[in-house]
Amino acid sequence: MRAVSIEDLKPGMILARTIVNSEMVVVLSEDTLLTKAHITRLNFLNIPVVYIKDEYELSKNYQNVSSIFNRSNAFVKEYDSVVQEAKGIFEEAGKSGTVPLPETQVIVKDTIAPLARNSGAIDYLYELNHKASDIYNHSLRVSILAGVIAKWMHFTRAKTRDIIMAGFFHDIGKCKFPQRLLDKNINTLQGEDYEDYIKHTVDGQHILSGIDGISDGVKLAAMQHHERMDGTGFPFGSRGEDIHEYARVIMIADIYDNITTERQGYVKQTPFAAIAYLTENMYVTLDPTVCVPVLTHIKDAFLGSRITLNNGEKGVIAAYPNDFAAHPIVSLESNEIINLNEHPELTITEYNPK
Repeated sequence: MRAVSIEDLKPGMILARTIVNSEMVVVLSEDTLLTKAHITRLNFLNIPVVYIKDEYELSKNYQNVSSIFNRSNAFVKEYDSVVQEAKGIFEEAGKSGTVPLPETQVIVKDTIAPLARNSGAIDYLYELNHKASDIYNHSLRVSILAGVIAKWMHFTRAKTRDIIMAGFFHDIGKCKFPQRLLDKNINTLQGEDYEDYIKHTVDGQHILSGIDGISDGVKLAAMQHHERMDGTGFPFGSRGEDIHEYARVIMIADIYDNITTERQGYVKQTPFAAIAYLTENMYVTLDPTVCVPVLTHIKDAFLGSRITLNNGEKGVIAAYPNDFAAHPIVSLESNEIINLNEHPELTITEYNPK
């Protein structure tokens, strides 16, 4: 390995040592392939020197470096390949009322789990423009997000794979939904349509309950991911500890994806809107034991990201206050520093991590 100053770092270099901040929180892990966004964030953290792998360390896979140089494209390519498999699983469930568990376990272990371990997963998922009304796209994204959250919560590898499985199957009850119902804004559903929508949670648990080898947590996540900690969710108004841990993780992954993805009847919002929602609700409808590690890690991930405010001004995310404030501190191109928590009239409308 060799030491390289921040000024000399280039996208495509691979870290030889894990980087931690002054509070001993991991900033970037060993073996991370650096992107422009990573380098920008290291600059903001005032880390002068990092260790990268030299040619000797890379020799055994040196030929592969160029093919994964653009990790974003590699991520999207891998995602697109597994989408077709996910579509097949959901279509099979719609026809037969069951799911092919061995096939799904292979997808989780060999494809989805590695995608979730990718240090740029949050950024890359935001770049995908698939509509959330496609249940297999939405379910795949939620499974990746669930894996990211499990990593942040330091779950074991086996438990992480189970959480990913829960994310993948959380909406399996929608597999027999007519397209017209999938395309509708849930807030506009009435009468029989609304009752059918609520039933997808119970239907999902019913589909999974007849399959040996699926844990109770995965089954309960399908049934409880729309429940809320204060009892205001559905289908049964469960609250607090009556909601399984897996469901409490999946509800946050589900909310984050719904806020940040393009879908009919909703405007796609930035990750910062999702962060604000989680912050504002983590002691009411959501579980703080899940929200706190999510907010801690995801805020660090966005340091140095370029943004545009609703007044047209551009800048970068400079910091987040330490009190779990909902909004970041922004350094504008005009050299002005603004704490968005003190300016409710200003919101982030565009986000570009590169």
